[in-house]
Amino acid sequence: MPTDALLDRFLTGLTPLAPVAVWAHGSLAGGDYQEGRSDLDLIAVLDGPVTPRTTWRLGLLHARLRAEPLAGQLHCTYLTPDTAADPGRRHLTWAHRQLFKRTVTPVTRRELHGFGRVLHGEPPGRLLPPVPDAELAAYVVRDQRDFWRPALRKAELWRQDVWVDLGLLTHARATVTLRDGRLITKRQALAELPGLGAPGEVVEDIARRRYGTPAPPTGEWTARRGELTRDYLGPAIDTLVASYT
Repeated sequence: MPTDALLDRFLTGLTPLAPVAVWAHGSLAGGDYQEGRSDLDLIAVLDGPVTPRTTWRLGLLHARLRAEPLAGQLHCTYLTPDTAADPGRRHLTWAHRQLFKRTVTPVTRRELHGFGRVLHGEPPGRLLPPVPDAELAAYVVRDQRDFWRPALRKAELWRQDVWVDLGLLTHARATVTLRDGRLITKRQALAELPGLGAPGEVVEDIARRRYGTPAPPTGEWTARRGELTRDYLGPAIDTLVASYT
């Protein structure tokens, strides 16, 4: 299986850096992983500071994995035992074929505690503090209000599959988290969308592309799909944010 082969090569290549733990989150941990379509979302905790030399070695590791079929979908954020507990800290991350820094969000941290998959070493509960419900809810509201709502002004983004898919699925997941205090998978989010009033044509389109065999989209449908999504998400986000602020 290409996923298992890639993970084996990654873990082997990481061994010289003495990882304390390597965890999977997202679809790979939550049971909704679709090989070739889903990202491989990982967190590695290294036993020592992330120095410039460490950064160079990690860049080399990921460069050596590029020949693997799914390498472009492998994303990993690198923590250390001394930095793992700080939710506001930005950590070295490999994603989208480059190194940069980002935080480990409260959603990711809650996923790791709830259903994180241990690929190596210590479980998340021994290295990460729990995420209080209030912290999780506040993050979800900020993400909808400060990231997704402004993005709706940029029509060109919504001609891309990834924006349509993540925009709608993230909104459904945010709604359930704020309403019920739980995290759901993308498949479960897809099932929630009709009840939330999302456009049925677009929901069916996402389902075909994620779980079926879709036909290549026409330019006319791509434009219409983007408009339907934006027209729905604007008021839906405003209503959700107003209900929880």
